[in-house]
Amino acid sequence: MIHLNYIINLSIFSLMVSMPLVIRSFINLKPLKHVHLWVGLYGGIVSVILVSFSFQQNGYSYDIRYAPVILVFSYFGTVPGLITGIFALTSRLLSSGQWAPAIIGWTIIMSVFSLIHLYTKRLTSVKKCVILSGSFLLIYAIDVSIIFKIFRDKSFFHLQYLLFVMIGVIIGVFLIESYMKLYRLNNRLSDMYKMVEASESKYRLIAENTSDLIMVMDKEQSISYFSPSHELVLGFHCCEMEKFELCKFIHSDDITNFQNTITSMFKNKESQSMEFRLKHKDNRWIEFESRCMPVKGEKEAIEKIVIISRDISERKKSEEILLQSEKLSIVGELAAGVAHEIRNPLTTIKGFVQLYKTENSSIEYNDLLLSELERIETITSELLTLGKPQAVQLIRTNVRELIENTLELLSPQAIMNNIQFNLKFEESPFIITGEKNQLKQVFLNIFKNAIEAMPKGGDIHINLQKGLADECIISVQDQGCGIPEELLPRLGEPFYSLKEKGTGLGIMICHKILKQHHGSITYKSKIKEGTLVEIKLPLVS
Repeated sequence: MIHLNYIINLSIFSLMVSMPLVIRSFINLKPLKHVHLWVGLYGGIVSVILVSFSFQQNGYSYDIRYAPVILVFSYFGTVPGLITGIFALTSRLLSSGQWAPAIIGWTIIMSVFSLIHLYTKRLTSVKKCVILSGSFLLIYAIDVSIIFKIFRDKSFFHLQYLLFVMIGVIIGVFLIESYMKLYRLNNRLSDMYKMVEASESKYRLIAENTSDLIMVMDKEQSISYFSPSHELVLGFHCCEMEKFELCKFIHSDDITNFQNTITSMFKNKESQSMEFRLKHKDNRWIEFESRCMPVKGEKEAIEKIVIISRDISERKKSEEILLQSEKLSIVGELAAGVAHEIRNPLTTIKGFVQLYKTENSSIEYNDLLLSELERIETITSELLTLGKPQAVQLIRTNVRELIENTLELLSPQAIMNNIQFNLKFEESPFIITGEKNQLKQVFLNIFKNAIEAMPKGGDIHINLQKGLADECIISVQDQGCGIPEELLPRLGEPFYSLKEKGTGLGIMICHKILKQHHGSITYKSKIKEGTLVEIKLPLVS
């Protein structure tokens, strides 16, 4: 029965120690104020319960009530330990007699425990537990065998009692330490989860809101991740792109270079840059500059490649504009030199050819020489117009009157080429601020190009109307041979012309003049259907 009573004590003690730990694990309770005092109170309750299950031997009460006292002293300090000890002593005195040994023994144990805790503050709780347990064994041996001389002939009984007290302490330490380790581990995992979630949220925020395209490619060159920016830039949902191979979205001229670059990265393990075109959902091509970075796995082998692509269409356009500006600058410098170096000797040669023609009118090459000299003089004048800064006098001008005057100048040439001008306009005036002569030069160039595009004659429709944004829109539609669509962007480049004897400087001058007047010019054309030129100029408010 003695063994059974001890086992009951141990079972109850283990349950009481485990219960708050288990509850704390499942329920996220707020930290208690003065937690040490509450622990001392709970330890005292545990001691009271253990005393209630104690057994009597020759008038003495035996139980393992000192096991919670040792644990509270070790883990929470002197004050909680004394509270637990007071409860243990009170319940012991109320449950049985022999008060003197109980009070004296309790006083010695509490005093020794308090001194030990004072000098062992820096030690771990487990080490404190060992020291306190050893001191308890020593005090008990002295009290029983020397001071009170209790049951000297029953040493096995006392050894059994001490053994179960120590087992209780060991079980308590094991439960508490296991919980503490699990608690710390759980806190670390919780912190790691929070860090991972925060990191994932941060990178998701970047990936979902950047305009760059982010792809992750594996060894088989299949894409395992498309950033949401693909939908914004290319118009495809990520789920749509995952169903197809990446090569179906890359321009056929760029596939070989793309595949070779990826293959070399898996071999050389170095990041590389490349440019390729991706297909938009509306079947147009967008040019991208991509930075490819290898991701190493085990044994330094490349497992994945992260491809970050940026739309460089606008940059390409800016480079083209910059190149165009450089060409204009070069042409301007060239024009100044040509005007001074060629124009004067050209005038002299032309004069002598005309004089020679009057004396030798029968020679058939005189007219050819004079026409070619006039062509050279025209080119020189266009270069001079392009390169020489001109004084601009901006005055209020009626666009309709300016166009009518220009058509009067070209009427003889139109009649000779069997061409009819059809001018349509609204009744309201079209007043702009500009330089009349320069704008007349623009209209002359556009109308002459329309005439020259119709060697077999036809109609040229000129429409004058107001736009939505307080602007004047001049549309010129001819019935000529038309211009291939891929050549339209090159119109306005210096020395680029679709005419056999053209220089391309006329359209270039038009672009320059319209830019000075804050206007614009656009072209639409179809082969064998003609060309539509649309000029926009801001109206005076």
